Amino acid sequence: MKIAVIGTGYVGLVTGTCFSESGNHVTCVDINEKKIQQLESGIIPIYEPGLEEMVKRNIKARRLFFTSNYEESIPDAKCIFIAVGTPQGSDGSANLESLWKVANVLAPHLSEEAIVVIKSTVPVGTNRKLAELLESLTGRVVDVASNPEFLKEGTAIDDFSKPDRVVVGVSRPEVSATLHELYQPFLRTENPFLSMELESAEMTKYVANCMLATKISFINEMANLCERVGADINQVRRGIGHDQRIGFSFLFPGVGYGGSCFPKDVSALISVAQHQNMEPTILNAVDRVNVAQKKVLFKKISDYFKGDLEGKTVALWGLAFKPKTDDIREAPSLVLIDELLQAGVKLKVHDPVAMENVKAHYGDKLSYFDHHYDTLEGADALAIVTEWNEFRHADFDYVLHRLSTPVIFDGRNLYDPQKMKQKGIDYFGIGLSSVK
Repeated sequence: MKIAVIGTGYVGLVTGTCFSESGNHVTCVDINEKKIQQLESGIIPIYEPGLEEMVKRNIKARRLFFTSNYEESIPDAKCIFIAVGTPQGSDGSANLESLWKVANVLAPHLSEEAIVVIKSTVPVGTNRKLAELLESLTGRVVDVASNPEFLKEGTAIDDFSKPDRVVVGVSRPEVSATLHELYQPFLRTENPFLSMELESAEMTKYVANCMLATKISFINEMANLCERVGADINQVRRGIGHDQRIGFSFLFPGVGYGGSCFPKDVSALISVAQHQNMEPTILNAVDRVNVAQKKVLFKKISDYFKGDLEGKTVALWGLAFKPKTDDIREAPSLVLIDELLQAGVKLKVHDPVAMENVKAHYGDKLSYFDHHYDTLEGADALAIVTEWNEFRHADFDYVLHRLSTPVIFDGRNLYDPQKMKQKGIDYFGIGLSSVK
């Protein structure tokens, strides 16, 4: 099948590449000429395990192409996937400016059989508005479908190739049948293809992300309560996780969620509810808890040094909002960095892949190190924000030797508090009881 994917950001590039991997002829379209030139040369602008190799393989096989020209990519395409950004607006709602620009440029080149598929996360009603706009621009009915993505940064290739489910919103069963055919190679283990109304598909994406965000904020709030009553959140988590109604996923306490999806989608659904004259009490609480949780690690550091942080040096491990990505959007590390800098702290930072993005944001305000151990020399404390695997089995004798003060503030509970005490390290995690 001939496919066009408009937008070569995270979602668009993964989508186009995976469709080409299953034998389709895919053209990825982007107005950024420099990015197109890089992609044609096999240079990937984002970090995603396995993606670079897959892009190069499909370019070589002449199944994957990149262009900024709508005229040469759209007329022959059976399915056109729109995967442009829908960033959070000033009022919390999704900004659809890029989507409407694409629609206007796209319309003159659509074939009569074309299906326009919105892959971007958009508010309820957007697909029907797009269908109305395309009809007004072309003078005929254009099939529009919703196909929300459920990709996790760091595992996106597997998530696309082996999906839990594929969700599509359609207005005609024939559109559903075409999309089912396209996705069939990824559904060989009988995972469901769920076809529903446009509005239901749009809501599914928001509700899924908001549910996961709710679990994170809930366990973080319970972790903070555990500290106050002398309980251990790790033990509590095991106690509740074996209840099949609850499970273990997304019940790891930490310093809050970040990234391009959860914060934006929670705010967007809050905005949708408020526009319907409904106050989303739970979602408001989820957001408030997350904002507060990102400040927890700074408070622990400040309390330990009795508020005297001026001139202190802190080593910081982990900058990306989660492991296996270079994405720092809404990352908890940025909140911690901002507060520490404001308090007069010098920061020595490391992340396996997100350093350049952080450097572009902070410049010479921070000291950057290629190896996490090199951040420790002369540091008054170590703070851990992102749970990269290489941090999990640290050489604590070496850590102690390099740190000026034997203290670790662990925002991801990577280490055993009892072992830390035995090593002579003051250890502060999230929701952990004091080691007697």
